[in-house]
Amino acid sequence: MDKIAVLIPCYNEEKTIAKVVKDAKAALPEAVVYVYDNNSRDRTVELAREAGAVIRYEHMQGKGNVIRRMFREIDAHCYIMVDGDDTYPMEYAREMVDKVLNNHTDMVVGDRLSTTYFTENKRPFHNFGNSLVRKSINLLFKSEIKDIMTGYRAFSYQFVKTFPVMSKGFEIETEMTIHAVNNNMQLENVLVEYRDRPEGSESKLNTYSDGFKVLMTIARLFREYKPFRFFGLLAGILMALAVGFVIPVLMEYFQTGLVLKFPTLIVCGFVALAAIQSFFAGMILNNIVQRDRKNFEMDLNRVYSEFLFKTERNF
Repeated sequence: MDKIAVLIPCYNEEKTIAKVVKDAKAALPEAVVYVYDNNSRDRTVELAREAGAVIRYEHMQGKGNVIRRMFREIDAHCYIMVDGDDTYPMEYAREMVDKVLNNHTDMVVGDRLSTTYFTENKRPFHNFGNSLVRKSINLLFKSEIKDIMTGYRAFSYQFVKTFPVMSKGFEIETEMTIHAVNNNMQLENVLVEYRDRPEGSESKLNTYSDGFKVLMTIARLFREYKPFRFFGLLAGILMALAVGFVIPVLMEYFQTGLVLKFPTLIVCGFVALAAIQSFFAGMILNNIVQRDRKNFEMDLNRVYSEFLFKTERNF
């Protein structure tokens, strides 16, 4: 088991990968630096190996797939995940590692948005998207995470081995954050400076398609983790529609004794029934989620025991 593992997911980063690996080794000399190549067509692998990284591969395309592979294969006391595009200075890695090793923090978030991100990033829609995602998650999950989409994070062994990776692409950071918040894991923010990609290096993130996937991921995880709030909100909307449309029908009936809009009355009845069903579905699913939370706590205990056993065996 490594004491510190630096995990770098990579796809066509020949312009920057050697510098990122060297910076990581300089900042954390005791760490093992892993570069996971995701079907690069340039010299990423060659340059990373020359810089001293351990090279591994994930052939299923997508950052989420790469992270699933990394988390499955690597055992370490502390993990540092950083992008291979040299947008995150490695000088902050030591502080992030110390929070995991000394403070027992489960996930440390490298917060770009509170420092230089909005001035360094030259893509305005990326800036808007980051702010939208942060505000949405903090509102829906009642959290105070400063940067949801950052690719610069540190993790504990317990987090890595209990995190179920479901996303395939760039929505993985959103999934990580919501998983940690929902399961009451210890989170901390560390302010980090952000610098835009150097000339010749291109972002793999598509503002519109990947942004839509992120928003859909938030909606899906809100439904899965907070079913009573999700279906309760849906029930409230449906009931409000039913009541809003049935009131004119009832007023007309009280005035004339006739129901002239019988189809509207029938539809309102079915919509009201759907609202009631949604409410009770939320209650049932909420009980299932509470049971899953208890099972997750038991899994954490099991993983912690496994961690202690592997640590003792190493010594």
